[in-house]
Amino acid sequence: MSDKPWYHGGLKFKCTGCGGCCTGAPGYVWVNKGEIAAIAAAIQVDVKTFERRYVRRVGIRRSLVEFPSGDCVFFDAERRTCQVYDVRPRQCRTWPFWTSNLRSPQSWAQMAQRCHGADHGPVVPAREVEAQSSVMRV
Repeated sequence: MSDKPWYHGGLKFKCTGCGGCCTGAPGYVWVNKGEIAAIAAAIQVDVKTFERRYVRRVGIRRSLVEFPSGDCVFFDAERRTCQVYDVRPRQCRTWPFWTSNLRSPQSWAQMAQRCHGADHGPVVPAREVEAQSSVMRV
């Protein structure tokens, strides 16, 4: 049995900006203090105001709030863009290279049904896939 991951040849991915990863069923977009401060600065509000408006506590962790539809509060549905893309949380920056999507070829294929950029575009080398997946376990 090989000690190489099933994606040892890399994975094709090119973000299409479709917003599929920002919308849909309710969930969590985990944020830390640094990410909160960066997004607050980007939208020009102080951290306390930002936390009151855009963050919810989930146990000891913090997540961005969502619209009732499950869409991220920073997703602009009309323009189909992230309003804080340049300072988006690491959870968003590492999509689709989450451990949950990399467990098996079947996990990747299931995610690719929802993500238009998966299996398209240039090959992302396995070392970069692993670097991204190690940033945060999702």
